[in-house]
Parts: sequence; structure tokens; C-alpha cells
Amino acid sequence: MRIPNFRRLPLIALTALTSTVPLASAQDATVWIDPIDAPAEIMPLASQSLVLDIVRAGERYVAVGARGDVLLSSDGHTWQQAQVPTRTTFTAVSAVDSQLWAVGHDGVIAHSADAGEHWQLQRKDPWQAPADGNDAAHDPRQGAPLLGVLFTDIKHGYAIGAYSLALRTNDGGASWQPMTVAAPVKSGAAGDDDANADDDKSAHSQTFSKSELKTAQEPTPHLNAIARTGSGALFIVGERGSAFRSRDQGATWQRLQLPYDGSMFGVVGYEGDHVLAFGLRGHVYESNDLGDHWTQVQTGTELSLMGAAALPDDGVIIVGANGIVLMRSKTGEALKSYVDQPAGIIAAVLPLDSSGNLLIAGENGISTYQPQ
Repeated sequence: MRIPNFRRLPLIALTALTSTVPLASAQDATVWIDPIDAPAEIMPLASQSLVLDIVRAGERYVAVGARGDVLLSSDGHTWQQAQVPTRTTFTAVSAVDSQLWAVGHDGVIAHSADAGEHWQLQRKDPWQAPADGNDAAHDPRQGAPLLGVLFTDIKHGYAIGAYSLALRTNDGGASWQPMTVAAPVKSGAAGDDDANADDDKSAHSQTFSKSELKTAQEPTPHLNAIARTGSGALFIVGERGSAFRSRDQGATWQRLQLPYDGSMFGVVGYEGDHVLAFGLRGHVYESNDLGDHWTQVQTGTELSLMGAAALPDDGVIIVGANGIVLMRSKTGEALKSYVDQPAGIIAAVLPLDSSGNLLIAGENGISTYQPQ
């Protein structure tokens, strides 16, 4: 089966990308099935395997990762695996009290109403070859992985992913509607070489102006992460420094460009219009006006940064490649760097207790860490 070419996705989103899963039949022959329709296997070492996101749901920690793994813990130390109806890799999870939504490859969205004990699929969209065989005209969002999810309450949520795939729900995920975040890039401004470009060109055959080529804007950039600020605004970061903001609950979006043209893999929302974005080669940028102006935050590293958790007083913990952990306790402080070498690539982090212990999750599973 052909697998679509997902250009320049973050490393953590590409891990475990498979089209089929081998199962042994009663005759001991190999049977191949779609991972979407195969329940996740209960594995004794699941908590030591690839984990891509972790949240707090009520009194419980919930982590998601490769092969449809969902892990539950009441203390952050002992984990048990939940029964999940899919073996598709989950990339992100969002919680509102005991309600959970996990998103992942093949456009999958799964929901739990009881803090992760039981799950049901709300959406799936596996890649399928176009009926006419015309790959060039095929919508790249069909079958694309979802990379971020955010619920603002138990009814209203957003899911985003590759090729500007964006969805929203007003009924807790019972139905999902497409949402236009990255409007097709249009050229033809006065003075551009392509001012006479054909306006009827499709979204898959874009013509770019000089300014668009200079900033290397993608017409449909991958959308990597979404956050909400204290003012109620939504903010998305993505490929090649692209960013998007909405002040009307996602009804309309405005495209922005960060000072750095590399991809941002995550964003944290604070009070007011304060956001902090992080990503490729250790770049971190901060804005107090929802992206009108940016200040670069010095990190002292060129390691890519994959996940973060907000702390009180605009503090933050940021994690990434080679076990790096960056922390500040409040706004205005410099980021302090730590390295938890055994952790490998860290994809997600959460404060665990008042003693400064952290839950970290990534390529080597889930563990606790206390910066010293």
C-alpha cells in the first residue's frame, strides 16, 4: 500500500508511521490489517515505549503515544495501559476535567468520557489512492496526521495537522467540521513578476510572489500546535515560522510570520495576549500582543524543542532533543538549561509535585526527573 509523502513533519510525528499491522492467524500465517481497525495491544513495556503527549485529567495522568498506546497513572510513577479500539499512533491529547480527546495518524480522533478508562473513535480518515489515479490533484489533507488538539470546554474543540488540516467541533466531537486556518496564498500584487498569474489555478498549483518566495511561505503549512490565551484568543504555530491567530473562537484566522523562518513545534498561552512559541534549533520567541511583536528568548542551545508546560507567573518548562530541559520560574527570568541524558528525545513534560519533580515523556517512555 502506498504511503503519502508527509513533507518536513516533526520527527516525533513521523515515528511509527505504518500502513498495515501484522497479526498471526490461527494457522500461524501472517494477516495484514489496517491499524485503525486493530485494537491497541496491551504490552508490559508500553510505558517505556514512544510517548508523545501527557495531560492531567482530574486526579489522573494520561499519556498517549505509538501504536494507540494510552497510559494511565494516579501518581505519575505506576502506569497501566487502557483498552483502546485503534493501533494508530496518537500524537497529542487534550483534557477538560475527566473528558479526553486524543488525535493522531490517519486523521484519527478518539474520545474518553471517564478519564481514559474507555475510548471510542470519533473520526478516522485513512489515506486512500485517488480513484482516477491522479495523485497531483489529490487533496493532501486526506489521510494526513493530526498533530495538535485543544478543547476549551467539553463542547468546543479544535484539531490541527499536516497540510493545514484543521477541524472544529461544537458538540464534544460527535461531529467535526473543516476549518479554514491557512487561506490559499494569493499572488498578483502590483509590481510582482507574476501579477498576471491565472486566478483559476487550484490550491495544488500555486503561484508565488517575490515576497512570498523570500519568506519561504508554504500555501498549506503543517500546523503543529494550538493554544488558548487568557483573553480567549487562539494561536497556532507551524511550518517555516508560520503562525495564525483568531479572536473569534476560530471563525476567522489571521496569518502571521515569526522572525525566524524555521518551524515551530509548540506554543504556550498565558494571561492576556501573551504567547511563547518554540521549535527548530532551539529557537524560542515570546509575544505580549498575540504576535504583533516578538522578542527572542535566548536558550543557549541549537537542539530542537518539542514540548512545554506553563508554570505560574509566566514561568515555563520546555523540553526537546538529547534530553534537554529548559526552565524559568517567572517572566523576565533567563531560561536555565538542564540535560536528562537517558531521556533521549523528550516530547512532553508536566510538573509532578511541589518538590520540583517533572513527568517527562518521549522516545524512551515516561519517567520522572528533578532538575538539579
